[in-house]
Amino acid sequence: MPREGTGPDFIEALARGLEVITAFEPRWPVMSLTDMAQATGLARPTARRILLTLAELGYVRQQDGGFALTPRVLDLGMAYVRSMGLWDVARPHLERLVERTNESCSIAQLDGSDIVYVARASVPKIVTLAVQIGTRFPALQTSLGKVLLAALPPDEATRVLAEPTRSGLVPVWRPDRAEWEAELREVRARGWAMTDEQLARGIRSVAAPLRDGSGRVVASVNVNAHAAETSVETLLHDHLPLLLQAAGEISVDFARLDSAPHLTRPTAVAVKP
Repeated sequence: MPREGTGPDFIEALARGLEVITAFEPRWPVMSLTDMAQATGLARPTARRILLTLAELGYVRQQDGGFALTPRVLDLGMAYVRSMGLWDVARPHLERLVERTNESCSIAQLDGSDIVYVARASVPKIVTLAVQIGTRFPALQTSLGKVLLAALPPDEATRVLAEPTRSGLVPVWRPDRAEWEAELREVRARGWAMTDEQLARGIRSVAAPLRDGSGRVVASVNVNAHAAETSVETLLHDHLPLLLQAAGEISVDFARLDSAPHLTRPTAVAVKP
């Protein structure tokens, strides 16, 4: 960390305080004033004032003749994590998946019998149906929707699919109950879904579930391709392993966000004299 900034707005005291916090390491969980001064290059009186200030703020405590960090330091990192939405967390993974497949990739959630797109990273290709954030399609005819429907209890999936679509789209594939039940059983068993021109001609995709820390499916992610350019073999043999890897990484980040500690601070109460 630079001890001196490059402009008039640089606050050296803040830089020194952060330097003290980051000086603690697994091999040095408790540090004396001498240890801290040596690790940071600060004068002992300066290191002492910073440590006592951090102790008063609750980030450091005195322990075994030295100083140790407190769990409140987690607030500094979790402030960043909590400031991000789920889709901010997923976006870097989605963009990396696009780079590796050269295909458009999306994340969707279930809304009635439709899916709604909530995140997307695309490549400039001509496709049959335009997609943007907020676009909705009938769930049963999309790989994204099949994954989400398969995650529901069968009775709930039946109830959901009894609702009319609000997408305004008439899909190519219109199965009877026995057909879609068999399809969802297969998706549930293998853990991913594919659609091959079931929503509209020319659209082929594969999707996987995204889970939170409890294992609950909260969304789905897909790789979408043009049927004239990408074969089923390419989709399954090349793109599917990359998709499953990305889905796992996104789910891990979702779990971290979900488990981030949310500390509540007591509200000051005015006391009447």
